Amino acid sequence: MASNVNPTVRRRRLGQELRRLRELKGMTAEEVAERLLVSQSKISRLENGRRSISQRDVRDLCGVYEVEDHRIVDSLMQMAKDSRQQGWWHAFGDIPYSVYIGLETDAASLRVYEPQVVPGLLQTRQYAEALIAGALPESSAADIEKRVNVRARRQERIRDAETPLRLWAVIDEAALRRVVGDRQLMIEQLEHLVEQSQRPHVTVQVLPFDMGAHPGISGHYAILEFPDASDSSVVYIEGVTSDLYLEKANDVQRYSVMYEHLRAQALNVEQTRQFIGEVIKDYTGGAR
Repeated sequence: MASNVNPTVRRRRLGQELRRLRELKGMTAEEVAERLLVSQSKISRLENGRRSISQRDVRDLCGVYEVEDHRIVDSLMQMAKDSRQQGWWHAFGDIPYSVYIGLETDAASLRVYEPQVVPGLLQTRQYAEALIAGALPESSAADIEKRVNVRARRQERIRDAETPLRLWAVIDEAALRRVVGDRQLMIEQLEHLVEQSQRPHVTVQVLPFDMGAHPGISGHYAILEFPDASDSSVVYIEGVTSDLYLEKANDVQRYSVMYEHLRAQALNVEQTRQFIGEVIKDYTGGAR
């Protein structure tokens, strides 16, 4: 469930406000860095919410921007304090994609395209275990268990009765055909996928092979949108060693348009369930 204080989102909001104050002052990030005797990259990381912001950082920046309203300074200082609290995911130790988890935890909706595997929020525990073990062959059993537990905790947003995450998933046929674990595990996973698609806030569409080339051919991405209008949407692109977060309006718009094309080319909801049923029959040898 989304906590009352999400440090990731607090950092984003605080960073956006600090950027706004800098721009009102007519200063560049380089000029601010020179005034504070810090690197320009630090100012950029503070503004994009990728780095924890201390109350001292806020005080120094407000001084440079000549913010005279103490209420504004106090509010920003409180946001800095909140941003240093730990989210639920910190209880699991070092998680490489913790920034994404923080965003997902607070998101109102998530649109995701998955070309290779079933989306994490729709995976069974057994599928997740087999998938992580195969994708990260050098991981210990303890690390695999931790990652699976984090994935299960994230899935609580789908089951939240009060503020469920609105999930729209377009899945390539390859994700259904790729045998993760064994055939019986895949049958259980696909049945679970159909079951989850019955939820009113979950939409699943399959993009069959015979649709040919499509806008998602370059790979996985997700678009997160938030309940607070002041929080800009984010496009998330997962990498092997680092992830990419796009927040500029033009970037988000471009990926949103791509997603609309994907949804248009994919099978509709009922066709998708029928298609998954046929794949399940293939796994069972045609007998059910």
